[in-house]
Amino acid sequence: MKLFLCEKPSQGRDIARVLKADSKGDGYMQGQDVTVTWCFGHLIELAPPEAYNESLSRWSLDKLPVLPGDWKTGVKGDASKQFNLIGKLLKGATEVVVATDADREGEMIGREVLDKHGWRGPVSRLWLSALDDASIRKALANILPGEKTRALYLAGMARSRADWLVGMNLTMAYTVAHGQGKGAAGVVSVGRVQTPTLALIVARDREIENFRPKDYFVVSASFQAREGVFSAQWLPPESVVDEDGRCLTRSAAEAVVAKVMGKTGKVAVAETALAKEPPPLPFDLATLQQEASRRWGMGAAETLACAQALYETHKATTYPRTDCPYLPTSQFADAGKVIDAVVRVYQDVSGVAAKADASIRSRAWDDRKITAHHAIIPTANDRVNVSGMKTAERRIYDLVVRHFLAQFLGDHEFLKQKIEVICEGETFRVHGRTPTKPGWKLAFAAMDAEHSGGEQEPPLPRVVQGEPVPCLKANLAAKKTQPPARYTEGTLIAAMKNVGRNVTDAKLKSVLKETAGIGTEATRAAIIQNLFTREYIRAEKKKWLVSTEKGRHLIGILPPVLTDPATTARWEQALEEVAAGRASMEAFLALQSEFVAGLVSKLKAENPGRQSRRQDDAGKPADDGPHFPCPACHKPMRRRQGKNGWFWGCSAYPECRQTLPDEDGKPGLPPPVDTRAERPAEAAHREVSAPGKAGEKCPTCGEGTVVLRSSKGKPFLGCSRFPSCRHFNWVK
Repeated sequence: MKLFLCEKPSQGRDIARVLKADSKGDGYMQGQDVTVTWCFGHLIELAPPEAYNESLSRWSLDKLPVLPGDWKTGVKGDASKQFNLIGKLLKGATEVVVATDADREGEMIGREVLDKHGWRGPVSRLWLSALDDASIRKALANILPGEKTRALYLAGMARSRADWLVGMNLTMAYTVAHGQGKGAAGVVSVGRVQTPTLALIVARDREIENFRPKDYFVVSASFQAREGVFSAQWLPPESVVDEDGRCLTRSAAEAVVAKVMGKTGKVAVAETALAKEPPPLPFDLATLQQEASRRWGMGAAETLACAQALYETHKATTYPRTDCPYLPTSQFADAGKVIDAVVRVYQDVSGVAAKADASIRSRAWDDRKITAHHAIIPTANDRVNVSGMKTAERRIYDLVVRHFLAQFLGDHEFLKQKIEVICEGETFRVHGRTPTKPGWKLAFAAMDAEHSGGEQEPPLPRVVQGEPVPCLKANLAAKKTQPPARYTEGTLIAAMKNVGRNVTDAKLKSVLKETAGIGTEATRAAIIQNLFTREYIRAEKKKWLVSTEKGRHLIGILPPVLTDPATTARWEQALEEVAAGRASMEAFLALQSEFVAGLVSKLKAENPGRQSRRQDDAGKPADDGPHFPCPACHKPMRRRQGKNGWFWGCSAYPECRQTLPDEDGKPGLPPPVDTRAERPAEAAHREVSAPGKAGEKCPTCGEGTVVLRSSKGKPFLGCSRFPSCRHFNWVK
């Protein structure tokens, strides 16, 4: 039996439909000698530091760093059922086809499950760029050998373990040394990518606050040519300008206005040339996020969610988490089919599509620039239901479609003009462009007119060199220099993606590619969201990103090597080398371990009197507080903080994965299971005791008393001896 392992249920159902695996099981689909099952994202997680050193229930510098040699993992608490099911299916499998998302994270999601189960059989890879039936069939006909993509798994593990080494060790270390206050507020959260991203925002905010505006003066003059009037701007001499060519002396500008008013100048330069502008490339995810932010103020996470829905739910566009804006030449022959399909399902672009020429090959078709994925484009699925899309999804779909159609409308052509006038010894210059052929701009004409309010600058008149041009009017405008704009999510994504362009250190610049960035297409939106969640940044006027005092404090106490985006960009480049099979995961992690150990050692030397911190101060319980036994294995429970707040977990993790909610600093009851919502087959496997009445002896243990409690506003009856007795029932 061939087993297809997918990333999520929806993906599994799409592949099963094409494979004709129509028989439904609990967590899988089955067909003739083929089974399709799935994960729910990551089923496996790395164990916490206390799994390697139990004494880390008290965060202490002298117990750091934790540098695992043999990495421990566990199955996520809510994933054990599906994980165990996959194990049973593997026993009957002769081959596994990893069919998760086609990137390093997807590779890791599938392969870590296989490794945890000890699978040693053959592995192959289904590499999907879209989830419509035609794309799935094409991928099934070209299944890759598993060894070809295994390096992506190693890169995924390297990324995950590096994040753990930096995040766990340095969060504990800097919290002990610099944490202020108790609970979550006292935790100094350090992240391999999160921290330098925050540093970008803090640096921009400080640049704005320290900015001192300067006055400068602009002189413009209107000249009468034979074929019309045009306006040109004065070019001030070097004696009165700053490094950016701006005139800083009002008297000099005023003198020019008086000098040229009413005088006749002469055209010194009259250049006209036909120029062409190629269409913008199709989208990679980062560029799509930037454009959605610019046009509609959409957040990075919202844009990714829309692109993911278009890919998974609507089958309308190709794989969204791509860093590549180019297309493989092998797909050029299918362009006409894609255009035809788009016209059938999306009438809004029918006028533009009618002018598209599928024989035009733009610069987007370039095999040399293809990475793991190609650009985001529409699919040839003619069953897409555009009316079923949410407003934001439709906006993103419209952008993707128009950028694809633009490739087949030809270059935008225009006359590029340059006019220079000498008047009373002063030089005035103007540049202009007059469209002669719209080309790809037809795809965006309506959108751009709406965005600009429909206003366009008039074209420059034709002039000839030596032509006299009287000065009709001269104006002086007093202006002030402006600080750089605050980041939006779109511009921050651009800064994260292109860190290498802004590096000034010559030695570092020689190592970094110009395109080096931090984070990946799949993670940048989540990183920004984490900064909001941890209250390191806030939104101002809905779109501007501003650092909080908490965020600035964090950047202020950390060494530059942790906050400098170039450091993380170098690590990202190293991960790319692992993914390409040119470097080893072990060597990368050895460098990460050495880096972390060095920072912890330095911190110990700087803080000899503050070697430990109670974990209830750092967000976890101290050893000397009251102990609560785990209801599953009776070992001590420990209070922890997760992404959704406080909870209690068993100290025997990952062997025991029992968790309980936090209620005023003590373990609470688990959320009761609503047996009324269960199917009969499920209820048959659940042991339900008689409910009993409030105040009566517990019918389960016979010792406690039945008491009325509530969970999330829903009343239920439970035993007073919890957690020793776990009796409970909903109140109907």
